[in-house]
Amino acid sequence: MGYALGDVGLIEALRRVKDSFNSYPLGRIAQEGATASVRDEAYFRESRARVIAGREAMTRELMKLGFVVLPSSANFVFARHPARGGLGLATALRERAVLVRHFNKPRTADWLRITVGTDEDTRRLIAAAADIVGR
Repeated sequence: MGYALGDVGLIEALRRVKDSFNSYPLGRIAQEGATASVRDEAYFRESRARVIAGREAMTRELMKLGFVVLPSSANFVFARHPARGGLGLATALRERAVLVRHFNKPRTADWLRITVGTDEDTRRLIAAAADIVGR
C-alpha cells in the first residue's frame, strides 16, 4: 500500500501507469485499513522509530563486517563488500534463506538493497553475512 502527493497532472500520469500493470487492485476493506493506519499517529511514530533503530543497528553490524553502507533515510540500505561481488553475495545469502535485492546493472551490480526487518531478521542477515565474508 502506498500513496503519492503531487500536481494533478503528475498523479493522473501515475494512475495511468499503475493501471496498465496493476492486476491486484485494493478492495474497500484494504483501503479503509490503510487509511486508518495513516491516521494513527502513535503507531506511525512507533513504526518509524523501530525502522530507524533497525536501520542504524544493521548499518553498524554490516560495517563491522567490512561492508560499505551508503547513508540512508529510508527503510533500506545499499551495501557492498569490497571482497565480494553483489550477485555472489545475494546468491550466498539466498542459500542461507536471507533475501536481499540485487540489481545487476552497471552502476549497482556490486550493491545489495537490504530492507530493514525485525531484530531477528537482522540477526539472521548478519550471521549469514559473517559466514560468507569469513568474519
